[in-house]
Amino acid sequence: MRVLFVSPEIYPLAKTGGLADVSAALPLALAALGCDVRVVLPGYPKAIEAAVDKASPIDLAGICVAGAGSVRVIAARTPDTHLPIWLVDCPALFERPGGPYQDEHGSDWPDNARRFALFCHVAARLALGDAASGWRADVVHANDWHTGLLPMLLSARGTDRPATVFTLHNMAFQGLFSPALAPELGIPASALGVDGMEFYGNMSFLKAGIRYSDQLTTVSPSYAREILTPAYGCGLDGLLRERADDLVGILNGADYRIWDPATDPHLRANFTATDLAGKRYCKQALQEEFGLEINPEAPLVAYMSRITGQKMADVIAEAFPALLERGIQLAILGEGDHGLEERFQSAARAQPRRLAVHIGYQEPLAHRLQAGADMLLHPSRFEPCGLTQLYAMRYGTVPIATRTGGLADTIVDPGDRPVSRGTATGFTFARATSDGMIGCLDRALSCYRHPLAWRKLQREAMAQDFGWRRSARRYLSFYRDMAAGAAAPMISEPKLALA
Repeated sequence: MRVLFVSPEIYPLAKTGGLADVSAALPLALAALGCDVRVVLPGYPKAIEAAVDKASPIDLAGICVAGAGSVRVIAARTPDTHLPIWLVDCPALFERPGGPYQDEHGSDWPDNARRFALFCHVAARLALGDAASGWRADVVHANDWHTGLLPMLLSARGTDRPATVFTLHNMAFQGLFSPALAPELGIPASALGVDGMEFYGNMSFLKAGIRYSDQLTTVSPSYAREILTPAYGCGLDGLLRERADDLVGILNGADYRIWDPATDPHLRANFTATDLAGKRYCKQALQEEFGLEINPEAPLVAYMSRITGQKMADVIAEAFPALLERGIQLAILGEGDHGLEERFQSAARAQPRRLAVHIGYQEPLAHRLQAGADMLLHPSRFEPCGLTQLYAMRYGTVPIATRTGGLADTIVDPGDRPVSRGTATGFTFARATSDGMIGCLDRALSCYRHPLAWRKLQREAMAQDFGWRRSARRYLSFYRDMAAGAAAPMISEPKLALA
């Protein structure tokens, strides 16, 4: 089974969030099951620098994206797991400072449409064996809006192509651009109607992926159901209901090679579910690092997230007084909305020994937060899956989260019926409000004040297995079914004529 896994980021070469972790761990798990899997990634400068075993670049000609200039493909491997990867090297579009999608000031690159259209055109050629001789994909697995044009480009080949699956990691990010750009991106006019990728006067890369892919997945069973409704479908729920028979939710996993407190090299002390002594040392180290009062008894709560409305950062900001009056310490790691960042920092300046904020993301610091905190505050207005709560449970850091999407699928509240949900592993609340969040925190604090009950809850959480092997087996079965079936699109759609 030859699988081309196409993603805009992969850890450790490029990471802005959980997609990078998924793109590193799922292909590795598939390879362990016997898949011949290759990952395609944009050639960001840091990614090219970090990749190992780089072969001589292959020049590509005839890429119909304006302003692309020189385009090459570099075969290489990831530095940690030696997964085979292809880097799309296009200096005019990818060689620049800042992040994968935004500049150093946090603004979207104005040519993102051109950048990721080029990425999709090159990935299509790799999938078809046109850019690297001797290898052609059986299945192409595209991820998020950045790869949404890829199923459309392959669909234009009729049945002489690999099967395609498109994974929706977050419906809120849709890749919306002016249809006037279509000729420059190699997108035909026939794809721009309401039955194609048109979306309220724009063209949506995400809609293209949904419309033209053979099969669709998303990253948890609950989110797969939620996005069929207007509340969560972000304007595409009608199309998703049309394609409901082709949509499946497969839960993301955790990469325990990297996220394991027993072996984590970033910690002051390692620990296990049967010996939690090292977690106390990690808590003290975290208090020292964040400038919090050194107090082993104070409940230390971590908030690790994008500082955005989706993650209820506005609610957190409003709730700072109510949170801190409960005697907790709060350590925050994240970045996002600049106005909310300033509100967080202002509150931390007022109470520096009880509230600490680190703007930005550092992988080692995230590990130390998971290990040193007692609880993870993880509210969200919607959450496709979430990986942070999976990591927290493995580190004995009890999650407090909204009962939505993948959070509902992975956290068992003590109030759930044991027969249906199993042993408790955290605390959840239904209403995405300050009252709902604080009420849930109060329940967690009540349990925290009973050490035996708290230790039992920690150990149960640490015993959960959200490793990738089970999900990878589901994906592999899914791929086999697709590759064995007809490659023609599963729904009626306009015939495309691509140059």
